[in-house]
Amino acid sequence: MDTFDLPRRLAAEALGTGILVATVVGSGIMAETLTKDVALALLCNTLPTGAILVVLITVLGPISGAHFNPAVTLVFTGRRELPVNEAVLYIAAQIAGGAVGTMAAHLMFAHPLIDLSMKVRTGGPQWFAEAVAAFGLVATILAGIRFQRAAVPWLVGLYITAAYWFTASTSFANPAVAIARCLTNTFAGIRPIDLPGFVLAELCGAMAGMLLMNWLLGRPKLRGGVAIAETRP
Repeated sequence: MDTFDLPRRLAAEALGTGILVATVVGSGIMAETLTKDVALALLCNTLPTGAILVVLITVLGPISGAHFNPAVTLVFTGRRELPVNEAVLYIAAQIAGGAVGTMAAHLMFAHPLIDLSMKVRTGGPQWFAEAVAAFGLVATILAGIRFQRAAVPWLVGLYITAAYWFTASTSFANPAVAIARCLTNTFAGIRPIDLPGFVLAELCGAMAGMLLMNWLLGRPKLRGGVAIAETRP
C-alpha cells in the first residue's frame, strides 16, 4: 500500500472537508431555493451529504485516512494510530478546508462570502443528539475497519444519511463542519454562540464511542478452549 507524506495527507484532509462542507451548505441553499417544505428540504440536504461521503472516503481514504473530522482524528490519536503533532495539523487542515468549503458554496449561489448564521440550535436535547450522532459515527468507523474495511465509505455515508433523520440536531457529528456552518446564514447554519455546546457534545460522544468499541472489539484469545476478549485496542 502506498504511504503518502504529511503535506499530501493534510491536503487530502483539507480538500475532503472542504468538498463535504460545500455539499452540505450548497445542497441546503439549493433545497431552500426550490422548496418551502422543510421535510423535503432536509431530504434534499441529506442525500447529497451521504453520497459525497461515500465518494470522498473512497478516493481520499487511501491518502490520509479520510478523517475530515477533528473528533475522528482525536479518536485515532487516542488509539495511538496518529501522532499528536500530526493530529494537530490534521485538525487545522480540516477546519481551514471546511471554512473554504462554505465560501465556495456561497460563491456558487451568489451569497456573501461569509455570512454568520443566526439559526438557533441549542439546548440539552440538541447537545445529547450531537453526542449520540458522534458516538454512532465512531462506532461505525471502528467496527467497519475491523470487520468490513472495504465497506467503510458506504457504512459512513449510510450512517450519516440515517442520522440526519433520527437525531434532533440533524447530525453534524463533526466540529470542523460545525465551525464551517457558523459561517453561513442558510438552511445548514448554526449560530456561533451555539457552537461550543455542539463541539463539546461531539467530542464527548466520540470519546465514549472509542472507549466502548475498544472494549467491544477487543480481539478474543483462547484460554482453556474458551474465547476471552482482549480489551487492548
